[in-house]
Amino acid sequence: MDEQLRVGLIGAGPWAERVHAPGIADHPGTRLTTVWARREEAASALADAYGASTAASPDELLEQVDAVAFAVPPEVQAPLATRAAELGRHLVLEKPIASTLADAERLAEAVDRNGVASLVVLTRRYAPEVREQLDQLARTGGWVGGSLRWLSGALLGGPFSHSPWRHERGPLDDVGPHAFDLLDAALGTITDVVAADRSEHGLWQVVFRHEGGATSSAALSMTLPLEPTVSEVAVYGEHGHRVLADRGTSAAQCFTYLLDDFVAMVDSGTAHHPLDVRRGLHLQRIIDLARRKAER
Repeated sequence: MDEQLRVGLIGAGPWAERVHAPGIADHPGTRLTTVWARREEAASALADAYGASTAASPDELLEQVDAVAFAVPPEVQAPLATRAAELGRHLVLEKPIASTLADAERLAEAVDRNGVASLVVLTRRYAPEVREQLDQLARTGGWVGGSLRWLSGALLGGPFSHSPWRHERGPLDDVGPHAFDLLDAALGTITDVVAADRSEHGLWQVVFRHEGGATSSAALSMTLPLEPTVSEVAVYGEHGHRVLADRGTSAAQCFTYLLDDFVAMVDSGTAHHPLDVRRGLHLQRIIDLARRKAER
């Protein structure tokens, strides 16, 4: 691009501090111009670190930027992102994109109606090794099933353990979008949640049916005292058993790759991407169905 995208950041928590702010400030195609957060002191500290200004309100921020990155709870993100899309601002969205399916649908409709670029921070999908392995799985074909385990103690301690929405919604909404996205990408579009259960220990077990006939299962927890986190995706079929390898691409590096795609989308006027708001809506539908299945 001839000029850097002016990007505003909504949110100033640990993820914004570790990934969003430095990623936007350091990328050659973007410039962190404005920060808004409900805690004014946190917004000021983050903005000062990168030579940005603070806004007194989200609307003030939207007046000053070309694009907005969100690092806030889903119930805060959805209405603000919908407003931003209606004003023609491009969006970097956290997952899940909303707290309800209805809000996710409204957001996706606003993005479509206004033709803005959008990407969802499904972190691992931007890692080169994951993209390469998923492409290889697609070329090989013949996969009939798979499994995913995403087990951690993230809610027991650490930077995200004081997040109210994570405690309230649990792993289904927090790590679920990552997990379901990877299974979907590896085995084909998830068409149904066959079964879902949440144990008294907070462990989610979800079984999926995929387009083409494959089935898969996911085990998710954020309250198991495991170190390091167990994060494994496996598929199996006529060509054997494969595990997606993690070659150590950091979350910060993945966010840089996301921004590469985001800047290219805006520069070319492209509003569609495999990981745009429509992907977020697809994942929101899966979350909604899994929760309703578990409550039966």
